[in-house]
Amino acid sequence: MWILWVVLSVVGVAIAVVIYDVLQRKHAILHNFPILGHFRYLLEAVGPELRQYIVTNNDEERPFSRDQRRWVYASAKRENNYFGFGSDNEMDKSPNYLIVKQSAFPISTPTKHSPDYDPNYTIPCGKVLGGYRQREKAFRPQSVVNISAMSFGSLSSAAVEAMNRGSKIAGCLHNTGEGGISEHHRHGGELIWQIGTGYFGCRADDGGFSLDKLRETIAASPTLKAIEIKLSQGAKPGLGGILPAAKITAEISKVRGIPMGEDCLSPSSHSAFSDIDSMLDFVEMLADETGLPVGIKSAVGGQQFWVELAAAMESGSRGVDFIAVDGGEGGTGAGPLVFTDHVAFPFRVAMPRVYGEFARRDLQDNVVFVGSGKLGFPVNALLAFGIGCDMVHLAREPMLAIGCIQAQNCHTGHCPTGVATQISWLARGLDPTYKSHRLANYVLTLRKELLQLSHACGVKHPSLVGPGDLEVLDDNYSSRTAGEVFGIDPEWTHDAKRVQEIQQLMAGSA
Repeated sequence: MWILWVVLSVVGVAIAVVIYDVLQRKHAILHNFPILGHFRYLLEAVGPELRQYIVTNNDEERPFSRDQRRWVYASAKRENNYFGFGSDNEMDKSPNYLIVKQSAFPISTPTKHSPDYDPNYTIPCGKVLGGYRQREKAFRPQSVVNISAMSFGSLSSAAVEAMNRGSKIAGCLHNTGEGGISEHHRHGGELIWQIGTGYFGCRADDGGFSLDKLRETIAASPTLKAIEIKLSQGAKPGLGGILPAAKITAEISKVRGIPMGEDCLSPSSHSAFSDIDSMLDFVEMLADETGLPVGIKSAVGGQQFWVELAAAMESGSRGVDFIAVDGGEGGTGAGPLVFTDHVAFPFRVAMPRVYGEFARRDLQDNVVFVGSGKLGFPVNALLAFGIGCDMVHLAREPMLAIGCIQAQNCHTGHCPTGVATQISWLARGLDPTYKSHRLANYVLTLRKELLQLSHACGVKHPSLVGPGDLEVLDDNYSSRTAGEVFGIDPEWTHDAKRVQEIQQLMAGSA
């Protein structure tokens, strides 16, 4: 009889746990996989010990190490994101190890009890987006940390909504990705609309560009702040995309302006323009039509494009308002292995090559430079600013912040946390309202630590950190400045007027 009582008790507890797991909204894994999901958290709790003694150390996992993911998760949950017992990195034995050179007289970062304390750790962009070309709707982005391009279709509706709501809370920009502007993008977060080769949201019946459809989308999108023309992306540069018919829902069909029951093909290049001259005409047409700042996003391969683009913009009559440089190590979704591994330069090589072409012509202050590609950690972001960036756009790190566990099932559509899937029962596990706060917490923490690093260098804004403030160690107990390593001439830094403007900007935000 007692055996039956034990069995019934176990079953009762299991049923209670299942009910609790399904009804709670904090953890997508538990919601989607009741009972079984608890084992993931148990293994995570003893993970450091297992890896230290049996499997791998904290820095070996890819694309993001356990230390990196732990920092993102803790920051998103507003938990303790400190690490104890010093660094486990072998600094003097690791080639290309980055060192931040702190000042002997750092700036004190305001604390909660200081009169100038800012709980949002606001870091406005050092340049006005569209300001040089005097676009009608030019503006100064209020955050140098923003959400990079991730399309509805690649991400679930819940994930897109969480990103947009979180962007509003954090006061940062949210890039739509090339999949168009859906209802899930319309929860108050300010948008950058990315237009890719499929022209989703401004697509004609033949798959080309439609100005009338663009006007309709603009009219329906009051939070739209800028337009980004996607030339290529880090995950699969030089390659078009495909959304199989099986993955096209009625909602995706409506948002993208594509038929149901057919594979959706995005070509490798644009049909609205075919060279730099026609591209700049297209940029100016969009800017004149909408009043919005217009920029481009591209991975970096052949250098001639950037040489010719900088030369074409030298006269000042036409030009892009911003350039988003995407590193070849980036990518939130899926792509052929050979493209993800071997096509396009990594960010640290790509950014200096692009920035240098404009700086040599003294055009660096006429364009807002945006960096993307594993820059969602404080020291990586600081390096981006040190070699020319004005803002950083992040994708996979925000995915981690809203629940991604790096399962690497993005290409299958079976994401267990509901982030990168169109399977409704998996997506239901992601509560966009709750996860939006995690996204915002992550962005605020990154801005906070960026400010702390800048202050440690003795400056008030990350854009004032120069390539001389960073050094790169080699494996022979010597080092070179970031300027020497990446070919950034010290003369290319901001002039005195720009420095004064940025300093006044930070004084005002405080």
